Amino acid sequence: MKNALKKRIIVPLLASILFLSTTAFKNDFFEIAKQIEIFTTLFKELNMNYVDDTNPGELMDTAIKSMLDKLDPYTQFYNEQDVEASRINNAGDYTGIGAKVLTLKDKLVIVEPYKDYAADKAGLKAGDEIIKVDNVSVADFKDDAANLLQGAAGTEVNITYNRQGKTNTTKIIRESLEIKAVPHYSMVDQKTAYIVLRKFNEKASSETISALRVLKNQGASQLILDLRGNPGGLLSEAVNVTNIFVPKNQLVVTTKSKVKKYNKTYYTRRDAVDTEIPLVILIDGRSASASEIVSGALQDMDRAVIVGTRSFGKGLVQRPKALTYGTQMKITISRYYTPSGRCIQALDYWNRDEDGKATRVKKENYNSFKTRNGREVFDGGGIEPDVEVEFAKESAITKAILLDNLVFNYATNYYYNNSVENLDSYSFSDSDFNDFKTYLKNSGFDFETKTEQAFNDAITVAKNEELEGLITQEFQNLSNAIQSYKSSAIDANKTQLKSLLTDEIIKRYFYSEGLYEHYTSYNTEIKKGLSILNNPRQYASILR
Repeated sequence: MKNALKKRIIVPLLASILFLSTTAFKNDFFEIAKQIEIFTTLFKELNMNYVDDTNPGELMDTAIKSMLDKLDPYTQFYNEQDVEASRINNAGDYTGIGAKVLTLKDKLVIVEPYKDYAADKAGLKAGDEIIKVDNVSVADFKDDAANLLQGAAGTEVNITYNRQGKTNTTKIIRESLEIKAVPHYSMVDQKTAYIVLRKFNEKASSETISALRVLKNQGASQLILDLRGNPGGLLSEAVNVTNIFVPKNQLVVTTKSKVKKYNKTYYTRRDAVDTEIPLVILIDGRSASASEIVSGALQDMDRAVIVGTRSFGKGLVQRPKALTYGTQMKITISRYYTPSGRCIQALDYWNRDEDGKATRVKKENYNSFKTRNGREVFDGGGIEPDVEVEFAKESAITKAILLDNLVFNYATNYYYNNSVENLDSYSFSDSDFNDFKTYLKNSGFDFETKTEQAFNDAITVAKNEELEGLITQEFQNLSNAIQSYKSSAIDANKTQLKSLLTDEIIKRYFYSEGLYEHYTSYNTEIKKGLSILNNPRQYASILR
């Protein structure tokens, strides 16, 4: 009787659940099919009947990008060239002219020629503006013009470029280049190793292990791992790098998605290289994704002291999905969580402001979590360092100067007007800084603070309400105060700006290799990390 009763209750219930879930699936599928059919008919009618000739490829590209813009910046469509570029980035293999290049609207700017590679051997310098590749004008090229520089090793490419107001041409023989995940490692002092990990490609963990073993053979008994400026990469390599310092079967990261098969836990799978070596990890506002997985996991495990400034705050995971005709889509499929349970995503792309911009998670909305030793850590705003280096936090004016490429452009002019022979003795002087301020003034540099934006919005509202006459003088006083701040802000940020200018100028004369060498002696964050490592009591107290 009881079994019969159970069947009467359970069977209809299961049937109802199945019906509802199936109906929901059918409804979703119908809605997708409906919208595809609407778009297909619209696209057909538009291209057949529009008054002028249309370019179906360009229209579709615009439609796809506009649709994806409503989501997050990491969900992207890749054409065939983009797919190949992504493969190169993850594999670490590259064939081209051997230079880091910035794509602008009408030119390609050489950001850094790699030492002793093709562009360097051809005489190209940072700041050179490529305007033509073979017979193709960069300004007329619709896709990413940097693709024009790639090609099979041994092939020739003719480059037309501008330098300091003069147009030049050169021939470059393309060659293969290995993009190193670890571009530099060395000893800071007799017992401290320094390893720079710049990206999480397929070689990240193997190169880090190799560097660590070499430095341990040189006497290293403590380590500074530099993840500053590392934008991330492969999640699997983040787990493998973490595994260098913690034993097998340790939880590193968890991913959670609406699609059940993407809900995964990632554990270390190998024996560690060194579970005891004192470790400092350097991060900054450009350390993202896989960098945050490593620093967050090792912070949660109380395995490393994190030094620097708050990281970027990317707690989203992407996966590539193959599409037709060799294209691909990278889709945000899940959020990731550190071992303590934190999701450090800082920007909310799903609840945008009235201007359509992603909103930042407010500090009062952060949630508290505990490390293994019971230390308090937080979600919602990237990885907060255990020891913050205030000097390294970029101010509003510094960000504005960098955004306008004015440090880069000044370094270009400096290179052609000054001689620097010795790395050890070089310093950016106060007179150089005064020259930089003159350069900013002559360039027409100005920036609008968020306070100014708010005041201007308020004045617009006041005019609409016919109240501007009542607040004009007060507004003028506030405006004058802001202008006074802006005129003194450059001097107030002198130390930080001099450091950025020094770094950029050193690269012009001594390449990245020289910059890393300079870092080991003068960089503020490295000095801070070194002081912590050289004080075992302080190191232990931070992790307690």
